[in-house]
Amino acid sequence: MSEMRDAAMTSKAWPFEEARRVLKRFEKSPPEKGFVLFETGYGPSGLPHIGTFGEVARTTMIRRAFQLISDIPTRLICFSDDLDGMRKVPGNVPNPEALAEHLQRPLTSVPDPFGTHDSFGAHNNAMLRRFLDTFGFEYEFYSATEFYGSGQFDKILLRACEKYDEIMAVMLKSLREERRQTYSIFLPIHPETGRVLYVPMKEVNAKEGTITFDTEEGEEMTLPVTGGNVKLQWKPDFGARWAALGVDFEMYGKDHSTNTPIYDSICRILGEKAPEHFTYELFLDQDGHKISKSSGNGLTIDEWLTYASAESLSYFMYQKPKTAKRMYFDVIPKAVDEYHQQLRAYETQDAAQRLNNPVWHIHGGDVPKSDMVVPYSMLLNLASVSSAEEKSQLWGFIQRYAPDATPESNPGMDSAAEHAVRYYNDFVKPEKVFRAPSELEREALAELRDNLKVWEGGLDAEALQTMVFAVGKERFDPLRNWFTALYEVLLGASQGPRFGGFIALYGVDETVALIDAALAGDLVAI
Repeated sequence: MSEMRDAAMTSKAWPFEEARRVLKRFEKSPPEKGFVLFETGYGPSGLPHIGTFGEVARTTMIRRAFQLISDIPTRLICFSDDLDGMRKVPGNVPNPEALAEHLQRPLTSVPDPFGTHDSFGAHNNAMLRRFLDTFGFEYEFYSATEFYGSGQFDKILLRACEKYDEIMAVMLKSLREERRQTYSIFLPIHPETGRVLYVPMKEVNAKEGTITFDTEEGEEMTLPVTGGNVKLQWKPDFGARWAALGVDFEMYGKDHSTNTPIYDSICRILGEKAPEHFTYELFLDQDGHKISKSSGNGLTIDEWLTYASAESLSYFMYQKPKTAKRMYFDVIPKAVDEYHQQLRAYETQDAAQRLNNPVWHIHGGDVPKSDMVVPYSMLLNLASVSSAEEKSQLWGFIQRYAPDATPESNPGMDSAAEHAVRYYNDFVKPEKVFRAPSELEREALAELRDNLKVWEGGLDAEALQTMVFAVGKERFDPLRNWFTALYEVLLGASQGPRFGGFIALYGVDETVALIDAALAGDLVAI
């Protein structure tokens, strides 16, 4: 442990760099509350999306790094702003027209369009928690509805009354003139309609802890700021929540970065130290647009898990968090294979190298061994040439290549085979287009076939690759044109695996038959 802690103090892995920043907060004295608090926020205005998971996963990675370099206890809170009013009806829910009458009501007061929970907010919270639980995250879930209603926020809300003018001064600097005329940090919740009201304040009484305002119908009303009668606008809520909970670290997307000085100022005005922050770049869909909860573009959490393991998703989240990344189905195979490459590398690395390896951060130091005897990308090629509908079809090839592998002894491999069949049928098969070979390519393919017919080198992938290489080198310059031809003519794809490895896995005789089918024009007819 001492060796690992020493290595962690100089590691350039981004979770350790962030963990050391958090630790520096306590170089003079430990936290008065007795622990370091990490927080991540969630706006349940739409179905949980993959970026939400990424925030919790990355925060957990920093928390794990902190736990290695310090003995100070830690907690992680996942806070849902489910008291927020529903500003628009999400387009990706059943019967959206039925929600229209509930606009501006808190999400926990809007009926669940899916009919499974007490409210839309409760439904989305449950979806988030269900998924986070499958990953084994250690976290405490906080609901804004409960936080405001139970009185946990009352102390800070009363302080916000006392500091109302100071907080308003911070906010007004960031607003356009038109908005300034009606803006207030407090949003009353109408006791009869249940709607969140965006109205100016006529009076804020710090002594009584009340606000007075005119409703949208012109009726003057006074409400206490405590007990869930009032919520804070989202920017003041950010800073006030930090103050109320004593948050030491929170990360958020780049779209929040310009608001960081506002959040920090409000937290300080309310008498608490602002936390450390980490701003990450946003996730994009295939077309380069920001992934949105309400529009439902990009990958969902469940979609990733339909085609790959949870660990591969965590690996994707680890990579370059300050670089914008496109997140769509094509990234999945690469993430799976790179994750397993890192697992294999971990076994022979020293302490410093291991702490820089993404799998240490994914597994918190308890890193498993890879049981993937065949890369995911190769499984997709196998599924393609065999038109696999079931994972058992792939296991026939896998066990010939690796006789000791079984679904029972290689559960990760077994899951990957099932994922690959789904991925092939949903994404590869619809896009698969074979082409006929040119005369030069026909000549090379015929020689490759003839060499395979008399092949006596067994299933040695490297020897087969050398032979494939030699056939192409005689005819193609650049040589990559030969491999492109193999992929496009034999696999119906623009790119593919090391072909020697593919032959070893698919089988020599099977590859001969595949080449014959291509030369006869049978594949083009598929």
